[in-house]
Order: sequence, then C-alpha cells, then structure tokens
Amino acid sequence: MLLNKNISIVASIIFSTLLLSPAAQAQKDSWFPFRPSDTEVPGGLDLNNWLDAPAGRHGFLQIQGKDLGFENGTQIRFWGTNINGNRPFMPPEEADVWVDFLARWGFNGIRFHKFTWEASDGRHSTIIRPELWQNFDYLCKALRDRGIYYGWSHIYGHRVRPGDSTRLLAYDELVATNFPWAHLNGTTASLVNFAEDLQALNIELTVNMLEHRNPLTGLRYADDPALAFVEFQNEDNIFWSAIERTLEQTPTYRQLLCTKFSTWLKEKYGSQERLEEAWQGEGIAGGESLETGIYPNPNHSLFSWEYEKAASEQRPVPPHIADRLDFLLGEQIRFYDKFTEAVRATGYKGPIIASCWQAGTGLSHLYNLYADYRAGIIDRHNYHGGGRGHTLQAGPFDNNAMISSIGSGLYGTGLQQVSDRPFFLSEWMSLIPTEWTAESAPIIAAYGMGLQGWDGSFSFAVDHPRFTPTLHTPPWGGIYNTTSPLQLALYPALAMMVYRGDVVEGDVVVNRNIHFPSLVSGKRHFDERIVQDHDRKSFSGPFPLQSLAAGRVCLSFTDRDMDDEIAGISAFTSGEGILSNTGQLFWSEEGGGYFSMNTDGTAGLVGFIRGVALETEQLRLNSSNTFAVVLVSSMEKDRGLADAGKW
Repeated sequence: MLLNKNISIVASIIFSTLLLSPAAQAQKDSWFPFRPSDTEVPGGLDLNNWLDAPAGRHGFLQIQGKDLGFENGTQIRFWGTNINGNRPFMPPEEADVWVDFLARWGFNGIRFHKFTWEASDGRHSTIIRPELWQNFDYLCKALRDRGIYYGWSHIYGHRVRPGDSTRLLAYDELVATNFPWAHLNGTTASLVNFAEDLQALNIELTVNMLEHRNPLTGLRYADDPALAFVEFQNEDNIFWSAIERTLEQTPTYRQLLCTKFSTWLKEKYGSQERLEEAWQGEGIAGGESLETGIYPNPNHSLFSWEYEKAASEQRPVPPHIADRLDFLLGEQIRFYDKFTEAVRATGYKGPIIASCWQAGTGLSHLYNLYADYRAGIIDRHNYHGGGRGHTLQAGPFDNNAMISSIGSGLYGTGLQQVSDRPFFLSEWMSLIPTEWTAESAPIIAAYGMGLQGWDGSFSFAVDHPRFTPTLHTPPWGGIYNTTSPLQLALYPALAMMVYRGDVVEGDVVVNRNIHFPSLVSGKRHFDERIVQDHDRKSFSGPFPLQSLAAGRVCLSFTDRDMDDEIAGISAFTSGEGILSNTGQLFWSEEGGGYFSMNTDGTAGLVGFIRGVALETEQLRLNSSNTFAVVLVSSMEKDRGLADAGKW
C-alpha cells in the first residue's frame, strides 16, 4: 500500500479465508490467529462522538417521500444491527457493557427482534412481566443517551397463552400445531393475516407496549422519539408458503378463511351460477360452493406458477386466480390498516413497517409489496452463502462471491425498493463456510446505502458484546455473526463513510412501473423472478442487473399503464466494468470481480484485486492478495481525505 503523504494508518485486520483449497492448505503455516482479548476499540477508532446523542433530539422520525427525516428536517440513515431473542431484557450491568460496545463501534440503530416470545406473564400473551420491563427500560434509556435509536420487530408468530383461550376460535388447535420450525408452534403466524381474533392479540400486545411508561425517561414508548420504527410482524404475510401447513392443522381457521372468501365472492357475483360462469368452470374443488366455502389457496407458489404460465402464453391471468389475489390482498390490507389505526391512536408518530418478507415471484410478490408499501417503510431480508440448511454441517455449500456477479446475493434485494418509500435491509449476513464473506458489508454500505440510497442496514446479529473467538458464534455454532472479524473489523470505516455521506445517491437508471390491471389482463408482463432457498433469495429481471452498479434501481406503483424507464447499460460501461453515474464507484466482474471507491472521505478496493490499483489525488492502493478488502477513510466528521489529520 503506497501513500504520498505522512499519515497515521489505523488498520482493522487482515485475514485469510476459512476453507482451504489445496493451494491454500499448503500456505496454512503462514496464517496467524486472531485472538482479541477485550472489547476496546484499538487505535483511536472509538466512534462514540459520531453518534448524534441523545437519540430523539430532533423529534420523531418521519417518512419523507423516499427518505427518512426527523420532525426538524434532519435526515438519517441507519448503520445498525439486530439484538435477538430475550437479550433486550438483560440486567443493567450487562446493558452497560452492551451499550458501550455498540456505541464505540458506531452503531446508530438497533432492531430488537422477536423479543416477546417468553416475555408474557404466563397466562395472558399481551402482558409483559414487570421485572422484564424494568430491564428493558434501562437498556432503552442507555441506548437513547448514547445516540442509538431502536426499533421493534417484536412479533414473529405471537405465542398464545391459556388466558387467551376464551378469546380465540380454536385455542386447542393452535397450541397443537407442529412445524419443522418449532418456534412457530402455538403462535398466530400466518393465520393472523385474516383471523380477527388473532389480530386482536397482536395489536393489544403492541398497544400495551406503546402505552408503557419508562420511568427513567418519563415517557410512554408511544411518546419516545428514540423509538425509530414499529414493525407489525417479522417474516409473515397472507401469501406465505407455510400458511397451508398451518391451515391443515387448524381446520377451524381454514373454514373461517373459506367462509370469508365465499362471502367476498357472493358480494361480487351474487350467485353460484354467475361465479362459475365468470370463472369459466375453473377454480372450484369438489364439494366446494358459495354455501360450504371456497378455499382461496393462499400459498404464493400457486400464483407464481399461474402468472408465469399466463405470461408465457400471452393471455390474461385466469379469473379465479385474479379473484383469489384480490381477496387475499384485501384481507392483508384490512389487517395492516386496523393495526396502523390502533398504533396511531396511542399517539406514536414514528414510521411503521408492515412486514419484511417477500411473497414468491410475480403477482403475489407485487401484491404483498404493495400491502407493505401502503403501511410505510419497505423492509426486506436476505442472506448469502452458507452451508447445508444454514448450518455448519458437512456437505456442499455455496462458495460464490457476490463481487463476481453484479446484483447477485444480498445486493439484488434492492430490486424491491419502491421509488417513493424508504428502504431497509433489516436482516442480512453473508454466511460461512463461504470464503468471501468480508465482501458483504462494503457492498451493502457503498452500493446499497450509498448509490441506491437505502435508509437502513441492520446486520444479523450481535450475540456478544465483543469479537467472537471463532468465525461463528459459540457454543451454538451459529453462522449469523456480526461480531466476526470478517464483519465487525470493517464497520468503523463503513460507519464513518455512511454517516458522512461519502457515497452519494445515484440518479435513477431503472424504474419499473407497476399497474396491476395491466398485469392481470396480460397487457404487460412483470418479467422478474425471485428464487428462494430458505432465507437466501436471488433475483433476476428483464434488464441487465449491471444497472445496479450504474445508478438507482426502483419500481413505482401507478394508477395507469406506463412504460418502464430503463436506461441502456452501455452509457455506464467503462473499460471492463460499470462506472456509477455519480463517478465514485467502479465495479468490474473481470478476474473474479472487484469494485473501487473514490470519494472525498473514503477510498477503497474490495474483491479480487491482485493486479488492480486505485490512484487518487491523495493515495495509491494496491495489494498482492488475491482477495482483499482495503478501506481508507477520513476519521473526521467534516473533513475528507485531503484535509483530515488522521486516516
């Protein structure tokens, strides 16, 4: 690394890969262990003073078109992480350690995830135990004081309790459910999107939480502007594929759904004869009728298959499919509208997130995205790499580098960004044993938070307030690990880059206009696919995904048929790669792939960079490593590399 100026270099860490090819095995003796013994950030990299403390000082966060800004006009982007499970109820002495760790490493946002599972009083699922509130209040006050905002994603299948039984249609059926994912047993997951009795529980829990007054701040949570968002439910929607398994085990709720659909059809068609005529003899199973109930087949797989078939044959979507989609969308919207009304009635003025899960591909995906769009922030999850079943089991694993293919892996999630809404990636991680996981955070920070203008990144997850001694989180073998050196060691440079706004948002190069009547009628086709493998999703579209390296890519919901706006990629092709329309980023897929970054505040090379050099007015970067992440960032808030006293 050659520099033309005398400066102080703060090096986070240099590391090798986890899995050994034969060539790498031969060089293993040259490796060195990474064994940090404490949580101190070395070399002056304490980012406490980069946080805008106290959180909430600018008023409530607001959705301002495609951006997030406070009531006084100050804008913000979140470089955050997740705290998972019952950890938000940690005792005060632990909370102090955690908050100090999070502040020094520069996190300005925390997503509390599924933290109410075991928090109820044991009888009623909507009442949190007082001793847990005491700890939670302390943690939230400590975060608030240090300038760290927090958001609630508290429900991932709300667990019903015996005291709820008299309020529910079929309590015994719910508690007897059995799934491959045991955490969903006995919960409101899936069914809540149409069942009003279950909706009442989710809403009541949330309202009770918002009405709780933190004695340390004197504020109800509904009045606390440090509460950056409330998410109604994690990874759930009415098109979710697991819903059919749930309905098989809860016949009372299945019949409720069928009856609701039949009532909807009666209002539209008036009689069985008119329904059968409109549906052209399709879509009604044996024994079904408007009187007995008609099953709307909520699994997104049906709608994805039917839509792709109709598009390939250049014909409209079958009427029974269109009606099923409209009915299910209506149920989802009614739930979210009811939830929103109850939350707003508490006085809470901050942003709302409906849910964070896509629904297959094609129309079911777009209908679900539209329901989320109406509620507030668009939030999505994605993971990349990892082994079999997202564990460290022996067997085949995905060792593809995202840097090798623009738009692959985590970054392609941004195809779900809507033009006039903020966008979060609230769970993400590049998973070992994939070798190249260090590429992920720089891609998210530079291209997602920067070029695409995303508003929040929340890596998943922090389970310990320190570096972990191995690349996974012992003793569970977990691979969702923000405190791995492959992640956390890079975060100070990336946090400074995001907070200073080094990488500017690009102009729009692709905008797909979504007009539902045109899609259903076959006049226009949404030719994009989402392929899902558990938590991992990949995306493809009718335009080159290299557009994601050129400028902002989004979609818009329209009230009339409009052509898509897609700029030709040739305008941004430079040499063997794509130069962003901001002039700051260059991404090449050659030689395994790399990107370079040249901004006033941060310069860097990421990927397979042997033989590549970056030259700026201040420095020249190169590396003999085959793969590396090299970031040089100004350590001053208001000075770039040219003027800063320390890099």
